[in-house]
Amino acid sequence: MSGRDMSGREAILGKLRVAAGGGSADAARQEAVEKRLARPPRGLIPARGQLEGEARIALFCQMAEAVTATVARVRKADDVPRAVTHYLRARNLAPRVRMGADRRLKAMNWSAQKSLEIGHGPAAPQDEVGVSHAFAGVAETGTVALVSGKDNPTTVNFVPENHIIIVDAKDIAGDLESVISRLRRKYGRGEMPRVLNLVTGPSRSGDIEQTMLLGAHGPRALHLIVVDG
Repeated sequence: MSGRDMSGREAILGKLRVAAGGGSADAARQEAVEKRLARPPRGLIPARGQLEGEARIALFCQMAEAVTATVARVRKADDVPRAVTHYLRARNLAPRVRMGADRRLKAMNWSAQKSLEIGHGPAAPQDEVGVSHAFAGVAETGTVALVSGKDNPTTVNFVPENHIIIVDAKDIAGDLESVISRLRRKYGRGEMPRVLNLVTGPSRSGDIEQTMLLGAHGPRALHLIVVDG
């Protein structure tokens, strides 16, 4: 048997050993990968978002407004429906919103707003206003993180012209890295959401003659409601 045939044979057998669970070297590599995934290294974190309490929430609101989002703060979750109605009236929008099955949204006292019509499920082109509940906020950029699924359908993020996002003050982190770590802890391996949407201000594009255009790829208006309680 030639050297070429032998090397080819060894390569094939090596692949079979790997597929079958391999030897100690493969086990060691697997263990190293597991450890790295369990404790991923953190890069350099800017100091801007490393604040506590009210200072962190205030920075989040400031940065969100800097990218032309509007922000309202309410004391408790049951104040949200009234804040949504106020936003619709101020923008002269019809009293209709679309939202998913998020239990935090369901628990709010929407029935107190008699004129407000609630649609559930994915958004359709005729929906003017979508309401979502954020997984988290990022103080250093004014970004909100939304996980996909029936609780907060991704279509609600992008189809309606107006997007209202509820974020709990306690879920506002200083930096994006902290939000990603929290996502890993909450969902774990094999249960991660299919999509994580990071929204920073309303949709915009300056691709055409460097003229800023709102609503190019999604909502032209973004309103954040921060629940302090």
